[in-house]
Amino acid sequence: MKTNNLTALFMCLLLTLSFSSFAQVNTPRGSQQATMTQRIGISDVSITYSRPSVKGREIWGKLVPYGMNNLGFGTATEAPWRAGANENTIITLTHDAKIEGKAIKAGTYGFHVELKDADNATIILSHDANAWGSYFYDASKDALRADVKTKSVAHRELLTYEVNDIQPTYAIVSLVWEKKEIPFKVEFDVTNIVLNEFRAKSIGSLGFNRQNWENMARFSLNNGGDLNEALGWINGAITGNFYSQKTFNNLAIKGQILNKLGKTQEYAALMDEASTMANKNQLNNIGYQMLAAKDYDRALKYFKLNVANNPKDANSHDSLGECYKTMGDKKNAIKHLKKSLSLNPPANVKANSEKLLGELGAL
Repeated sequence: MKTNNLTALFMCLLLTLSFSSFAQVNTPRGSQQATMTQRIGISDVSITYSRPSVKGREIWGKLVPYGMNNLGFGTATEAPWRAGANENTIITLTHDAKIEGKAIKAGTYGFHVELKDADNATIILSHDANAWGSYFYDASKDALRADVKTKSVAHRELLTYEVNDIQPTYAIVSLVWEKKEIPFKVEFDVTNIVLNEFRAKSIGSLGFNRQNWENMARFSLNNGGDLNEALGWINGAITGNFYSQKTFNNLAIKGQILNKLGKTQEYAALMDEASTMANKNQLNNIGYQMLAAKDYDRALKYFKLNVANNPKDANSHDSLGECYKTMGDKKNAIKHLKKSLSLNPPANVKANSEKLLGELGAL
């Protein structure tokens, strides 16, 4: 009996401890938690924070004091603002990035702000993302510090992180609260991130899709990638593997790469081959490419072929007329531009034909 009583007492204490440790009721917070996520290229920046209200309080310089402060709790004797309420505000970067031009590795960081004065602040990213607020802030764990200018804005009751300027390679992220905005620039090396991901994944199932090789060759071409690498990729899409297939699109991509590499004769010859596979719009486009390259003979050949294939298409006549005008053949230019107008062209084609005829004094 004595052993049973001890067992019962032990179990009672264990249950009491378990309930006090784990059975906590989840109740609403005064400052609700939120997460802001913005994609830049194929990378994400996310900020998780709690959103206090102004509630008629004086925020800047009072509730959020200037400079580094002793908050009266924790181990930090000099702490910045936790840039939100409750636990640490955290920022997560899915790839290596730059914040205000300063390099930062991919990962999750504690996010703090030192408000210098009414117009200046310092953004601080800390390797310690698990601390409670800034009470345990340790400057030796700083991963990045960047000085920024603050802005005056219309009143915002709830503290908010938002993005109002998004560009192909960067976004301006802003902390906005009361009548102050604290903006900072987050930037990713989008081209290399995309290309590195493809390089890593192309040896798997991704590499068995011809269009993936075409898309990456085009992306590299248009975004400052290695042109010789892009040429290898597009060659693979055309003839290099069992999934390869020669199409107008991949020949056109290869032609643009060759042209950018300065291999103009190879480019022109490839466009001759591509023209045999082209539909009406594609043939029109490569005609304009040749016109831009001042290869007038090929441009004229492609535009004339398009008219021969589509004699009742107003845009084909308009493009051929524009080619003749560029080459100085006024008679044929007028002939085809007027033919375009006679075929009831859409508004944009009509406007172009009329403009060119006006320039030729024939309207």
